[in-house]
Amino acid sequence: MNKEAFIECIAQLIPRNSRVLDLGCGDGALLSYLQQNRNCSGYGVEIDDANVLAGVQTDIQVIQLNLDEGLKMFADHSFDVVLQIDTLQHLRNAETMLLETIRVGRLGIVTFPNFAHWPNRLSILAGRMPVTKRLPYEWYDTPNIRVGTFADFGELARKNDIRILDSFGVKDANQIRLLPNLRAPTAVFKIEKKL
Repeated sequence: MNKEAFIECIAQLIPRNSRVLDLGCGDGALLSYLQQNRNCSGYGVEIDDANVLAGVQTDIQVIQLNLDEGLKMFADHSFDVVLQIDTLQHLRNAETMLLETIRVGRLGIVTFPNFAHWPNRLSILAGRMPVTKRLPYEWYDTPNIRVGTFADFGELARKNDIRILDSFGVKDANQIRLLPNLRAPTAVFKIEKKL
């Protein structure tokens, strides 16, 4: 997937002038784009030393933190938007971090590889774990701790009183709204805490 086009697709979900917390910000490209093009401010959170340095070099503020330890340093509703872009599947405490996302932010944007995408289903039918552009690792060397689908995330949201404001799939930076669980390699959810 084209990284720049994906960033633009996600950026459309984030209101201008928002205060943003980007969990697992990587090299900081998304937060940098939001600052330059949507007048957003905020912080990135990253554990990897090289990514922290890359983020600082792009003039974003990066906090080095292991997300498995939680977000206790942030008060409720400290941010307008909390991003978990391809972060949830790497966390041991995914459910807790999802709840932290909507505690710390008024809105959450979550993306993850959709395991129910049709090429993955074919691989499973053939008796093999999928290896695709979106899931490019073999089962034995993947950094993903878990896999999920649109339906799985919907159930997790219901269980935790999380309101899904919008959901769609992304393929080649294009939104997929018709049958996204089948047709899209990436799941995107815009969420908030139910009142």
